[in-house]
Amino acid sequence: MKIHILTLFPDMFSAVTGQSILGRAADSGLMEVCITNIRDHTKDKHKKTDDTPFGGGAGMILTPQPVFDALRSVNAQGKRKIYMSPRGRLLDQTLISELAKEEELVILCGHYEGVDQRILDAWAMEEISIGDYILTGGELASMVLIDTIARLIPGVLGNESAHLEESIYSGLLEYDQYTKPREYEGRAVPEVLFNGNHKLIRLWQWEGALRHTRRRRPDLLRAFLKRPLNLPKEEKQILENVLRQEPLLEEEE
Repeated sequence: MKIHILTLFPDMFSAVTGQSILGRAADSGLMEVCITNIRDHTKDKHKKTDDTPFGGGAGMILTPQPVFDALRSVNAQGKRKIYMSPRGRLLDQTLISELAKEEELVILCGHYEGVDQRILDAWAMEEISIGDYILTGGELASMVLIDTIARLIPGVLGNESAHLEESIYSGLLEYDQYTKPREYEGRAVPEVLFNGNHKLIRLWQWEGALRHTRRRRPDLLRAFLKRPLNLPKEEKQILENVLRQEPLLEEEE
């Protein structure tokens, strides 16, 4: 996959795209992240890329010219183009899986108070949000997007099934995890993890995931229960016990 990032702050990306999983993905040729500095494309002699909004209002707006030319420089026409915006479609696993199938993406990072709407309209930009809050710019949001997509590219994680076992991917939050030492400052690891009975361990993990999801994200559990579930007897019994002890209430939806 090739991802083009259009930004006013290209240096923000080096610490992320060159490290850890993303760095290995780039080194192995599985993913290429290309950074384009929007400021390099402005025709303003002072390298200005923003101006005050028509109609008044606080802040500055990214102007069309440098962004149009930056988009042309990466041949954005015909590619899937994304603008990171709090008013966009909320990023979820369905959207991530969809984006991960693309061969090439173009991501525009806004800054200041936003971008001129003509940029979004003329280039058919798809607006995506990572949550109901405001960031100072789209750079951090785009890093989140890139990281989530990278994990679904075959070969990036090494273990192809690893991402399927993680919290949100299964539809539930993750169960508790432990490592050495077995006891630390009076807190011991649950005994079930040492008995060698993989079935009991799996059932313990299943119950933990259910209880965490029920208490912290009942909306996720409600969506999970709407799936066509074909659970083994033991898993089904645990699910029924959890819901009997902590029923899902309508007002929690």
